[in-house]
Amino acid sequence: MKKSLIIMALAIWTVSCSKTECTTEDRSQWQDEETFKNSLIEQGYKIEEFKVTDGNCYEIYGWDKDKKKVEIYFNPVDGSKVKEEAH
Repeated sequence: MKKSLIIMALAIWTVSCSKTECTTEDRSQWQDEETFKNSLIEQGYKIEEFKVTDGNCYEIYGWDKDKKKVEIYFNPVDGSKVKEEAH
């Protein structure tokens, strides 16, 4: 029983520590950060925090046009959503 709990805890930790990868393209291929943020604002997002992640994503924390709190990872090359969590 104790061994299975340790294995389960390790599996959960591994999944929670995995980072979201958005692109392997060179940064010269990425959209300009300010232009990208402005396009999100024009779409109705309210951005509390914008950052570039270790997985080469543009990540925002804020609210969508429906005023739902969101955390979204975008591919900085084509602007597509890679991962979205509504809170």
